[in-house]
Amino acid sequence: MAILYFLLSQIAYFFIRIASLWNKKLALGIQGRKVQKAAFEKEPFNGEWIWMHCSSLGEFEQGRPVLEAIRHRYPEIKIALTFFSPSGYEIRKNYEGADYIAYLPFDSPGNAKKWLDKIRPRLAIFVKYDLWYYYLKSLAYRQTPRILISARFSPKHRFFKWYGGFSRKMLLSFSTIFVQDDLSKKLLLKRGYKDVIIAGDNRIDRVAQIANTSDTYPILERFVGNQPVLVCGSTWPPDEDVLMALLQSEKFKNWKAILAPHDISLAHIQQITEKLTVSNVKYSQVKDAHDIPQKVMVIDNIGMLSSLYQYGKIAYIGGGFGTGLHNTLEPIAFGLPVVFGPKYHKFEESVHLVQNGGGFSIQNKEELLQTFEKLQNPEVYKKASTVAKDFLENNKGATEMVMKWIAIKVPALKPYIE
Repeated sequence: MAILYFLLSQIAYFFIRIASLWNKKLALGIQGRKVQKAAFEKEPFNGEWIWMHCSSLGEFEQGRPVLEAIRHRYPEIKIALTFFSPSGYEIRKNYEGADYIAYLPFDSPGNAKKWLDKIRPRLAIFVKYDLWYYYLKSLAYRQTPRILISARFSPKHRFFKWYGGFSRKMLLSFSTIFVQDDLSKKLLLKRGYKDVIIAGDNRIDRVAQIANTSDTYPILERFVGNQPVLVCGSTWPPDEDVLMALLQSEKFKNWKAILAPHDISLAHIQQITEKLTVSNVKYSQVKDAHDIPQKVMVIDNIGMLSSLYQYGKIAYIGGGFGTGLHNTLEPIAFGLPVVFGPKYHKFEESVHLVQNGGGFSIQNKEELLQTFEKLQNPEVYKKASTVAKDFLENNKGATEMVMKWIAIKVPALKPYIE
């Protein structure tokens, strides 16, 4: 099976290179790996290292609390951070919490050997699902402790299908797997894997950090003034079509909105502003923090979203009409009730919120208007806000569980620092 994996991966990488001639995102990954290859050869990698690998930006945000706890408690340890996708690397390539940041070289016996020979990690941390056979095999051969964090499984995952034996072999090669819920643990136990710990989702620790240390924006403070605000995060066109009915309705007359679309290209931002019949302004157009009378502020940059929710009273989260819901944890960290489309069942927190009155799933613009009107009731709003805050408070602590494991299981590290 390993031979078939090798052949298929080489074929896949060949087609990725071909596709990169037309796909900008793929081209970034191919070119980035080429540039980094020479620099990697020259890097001495002195000292002791821990390696964390993330597929993309979302996985990085899940792993980040662990990475930063390692930095704090083991200040002598150096950290290598790798990404598979440009959408992670390009945004976090200047992140100050790691000593070396790069694309992970494509999985092969030679690349895995070169990488591990160089950094000689005392610990390898993979986040969620981005598993690579030759890297995991080489780590196991070297008896390097290796953990998977923030994992969440369902019977539908390839690991638990009849054809998933090879994928399962990679999964079961970890020293310990930290999962988010009881179902994930049961699935692993059923397949004979014993070293599994229910720790919860590290994203919860991360958003709790954000809520306590959020950047502030004078321009937004002046825009908001004393009016209640609907913050619309990571929206897609189907979300925006539904939102237009609310933003331009009589029910919204005393409110303002901050709209942060997933796609911030000039063309898409223009589509949004052309659809709006109420006064609006792009964040990049505002030059100072004087009074801003417009009704809708369109955020046309990346990096602000997690801090925007501090200005809101209700949040609308995009993606629920498409491939899947975006991050609902960030708004509930500020106690905001959340509204989203119908596709939310993959996420434990969104299911919990809907079941307990802290989140609201809508199918169309009529249901959005009804939900917004319902949240004007002080009792309904108070309950929703409390449910949101309680979920976060009751589910913190995944990072500390991982750190306790590291302190016990990785004796090669320097003494543990509280």
